[in-house]
Amino acid sequence: MNLPNPIARLVATQNSFDSVAYAQCFSETAVVFDEGKTHQGRAAVQDWIAEANEKYKATMKPVGFEEKGAESVLKAEVSGDFPGSPLVLSYHLVIADDLIQSLKITG
Repeated sequence: MNLPNPIARLVATQNSFDSVAYAQCFSETAVVFDEGKTHQGRAAVQDWIAEANEKYKATMKPVGFEEKGAESVLKAEVSGDFPGSPLVLSYHLVIADDLIQSLKITG
C-alpha cells in the first residue's frame, strides 16, 4: 500500500514504540482526538502516545487508505494489550506541509 510520507512515518514509529519520533510526525499545534480526550500540541501528543504505548503496546497494520478532500483516512488493524485485540480502527488525518495537523481515531 502506497501511503503518504507522514502516514508511513506514523505507522513505522508506532510499530517501533518510539514516542519521540511519533510526535515529530505532527505539527507543533496538532490536535489528536482519541478515547474521548483531546491532546493539543506536539508535546501533548508525545505524552499521550508514550502513555498509550506503555498501556496497550499496540502495533498497526494498514489495511486500507483513501483521501476524502482535505482528509485522509487510514484503516489499520491494531493489535495489543487491550480487550478485543485485534481491532480495525480508522485514523482520520489532516496533513499540511508534510506534517499531521489533526488526527481522530475511531472504531
